[in-house]
Amino acid sequence: MAKLNINNGFNFKLCFLILLFAFSIFIPYHAIGADKSQQFQFSKDSQIQQIKPKKPVRIKLHRNAKGDYSWELIGDNVDEVFQADRRLRKLLKVE
Repeated sequence: MAKLNINNGFNFKLCFLILLFAFSIFIPYHAIGADKSQQFQFSKDSQIQQIKPKKPVRIKLHRNAKGDYSWELIGDNVDEVFQADRRLRKLLKVE
């Protein structure tokens, strides 16, 4: 005599509903994304140039036998050099 197993039917229905739900979500988005990529056109603007990264201020810190500090600052931007000098004077408490 054959037994009717309800769990197998339930698992099949549940898997079928999950797959149906997954396909209904992902397929429309994939189709929309394909349309947008075909419409997009890449154009190069000759006025835009590559931005060079900023070089940091180089600090050569020296300490003499008395324990006093001195330093050399090297940099491309004068404002950044002065800002580094002010910070060093403040941190090392030099007047």
